[in-house]
Amino acid sequence: MEIIKYDKKYQQQLTDLIVGIQTDEFEVNITLADQPDLANIPDFYQKDGGNFWLAIDQGQVVGTIALIRLKDGNSALRKMFVNKKYRGKAQVGQKLLDVLLDYCKTEDIHYVYLGTIDIFKAALGFYKKNQFVALPLTDFPKDYPVVAVDNVFLMREI
Repeated sequence: MEIIKYDKKYQQQLTDLIVGIQTDEFEVNITLADQPDLANIPDFYQKDGGNFWLAIDQGQVVGTIALIRLKDGNSALRKMFVNKKYRGKAQVGQKLLDVLLDYCKTEDIHYVYLGTIDIFKAALGFYKKNQFVALPLTDFPKDYPVVAVDNVFLMREI
């Protein structure tokens, strides 16, 4: 398994993974049409100092994570999804997060903010294990891109 920067040849696989987890596994009321960022990853995530990474195992996308660079040394973690078969045992999520955090250190990013949904219990435990702390949305940077379905907000200092 390897972690790579976004490559458009994996576009369909990554959208299938993300939307499948959201809608089929967790029954979140969100569609691909509700997520135009997924159709334009280079412009949405990779410009202005952000990035998007893929976990690839035997040619298959098994995980994703993205970073949007915000102002004043802040960033937003987005699109962290791991195939159910790879959660826990393969540490795909940890490897993706480690790549993102290492990137933040090299890019002079000091804070990572994220929003998620309270039904993602394992994800919440994962973030808390990785030193993310809950904050009210009112304490987030003004340029943080809020996702309508999110109802839990976390932050980590680098």
